Amino acid sequence: MDAQSPMALILVGQSELWDRLQLQAYAAIRQRIDLQCKLPHYDRAQVGEYMKQHLAYAGAKHDIFSDGAVDEIYRFSSGAARLVNKVCTHCLIYGSQNGHRIIDDHMVKRVIQGELS
Repeated sequence: MDAQSPMALILVGQSELWDRLQLQAYAAIRQRIDLQCKLPHYDRAQVGEYMKQHLAYAGAKHDIFSDGAVDEIYRFSSGAARLVNKVCTHCLIYGSQNGHRIIDDHMVKRVIQGELS
């Protein structure tokens, strides 16, 4: 039994979790971390591709977000995937509720100001 590791633990969190683990009090935990993955922020082009890929997975046959909308989403999210997902979801709901087939930059601004600020 002593030759095997009986437990595996997955820690998931924002960068603040890693900052906390850097404290001396957590050195024993930090030393036992075998694998660490960090999701970097995307640049503007990567945000557009990320959104297109997600829409393709969902079965979208055409572009739903205008280039201006992608610009606004990038500006709001700074390329953080979590925020891209959040603002896109809110925009898609808003667009659906109001009968819009294309999400433009004005709609993104309205959603950000009304729901995410």
